[in-house]
Amino acid sequence: MTIFWILIGVAAVAALVDWTAVARADTRLEYVAKPAVLVALTLAAVSIPAAHTDLVDRKWWFVAALVASLVGDVLLMLPRNLFVPGLASFLVGHVLFIIGLLQPPSPPGTPPFSFSTTGLVVAAVVIGLAAVVPAFLIFRSLVRDGHRELIAPVAVYLVAIATMAVLACNVGVPAAALGAIFFLVSDAVLALQRFVRPFPQGNVVVHVTYHLAQGLLVLSLLG
Repeated sequence: MTIFWILIGVAAVAALVDWTAVARADTRLEYVAKPAVLVALTLAAVSIPAAHTDLVDRKWWFVAALVASLVGDVLLMLPRNLFVPGLASFLVGHVLFIIGLLQPPSPPGTPPFSFSTTGLVVAAVVIGLAAVVPAFLIFRSLVRDGHRELIAPVAVYLVAIATMAVLACNVGVPAAALGAIFFLVSDAVLALQRFVRPFPQGNVVVHVTYHLAQGLLVLSLLG
């Protein structure tokens, strides 16, 4: 576990550097620091020994999701309009997170794994209500600005991340639930910035919440 915590520390330092780079609009530094965060988190997840987690199957789905997120990070930060490929990469990442969250602990039936109809319904209602206003503003802007071709992919992405968040809130691991919530906030702010209107330090908010989300999801593998 020493290697795991060292890599978590590296990810934290890289994240701080990335947030500073974004705040200062230092693109060159961001190009190095932003991918470095996900590389360190991915390696940290890989390094978790089987003896230190009951979520071995979930771990490898999360590793794949982190790799997909890393690809999305690179695509979205390049100085070209690669929003759709970047969105697709993150969509794949969320699908992989969903599959990972559906993997039961080993041995089966042991905590953390607390899916229940009530829990799923409550989480779905709360997350759905929280997403109503941002979703309305985003889709209205897409229609108003003539980007109707993005409505379907954005809608699919919204369903995927909402599903991931609902499941994460029901696996009995607080870090997973909090990470998913941060992911929702990050993506909502990113979409509002891109399609509705930018606001001061909005990009910093996106990066901070995104890195906290990914870090907490990795930590959730410890159970």
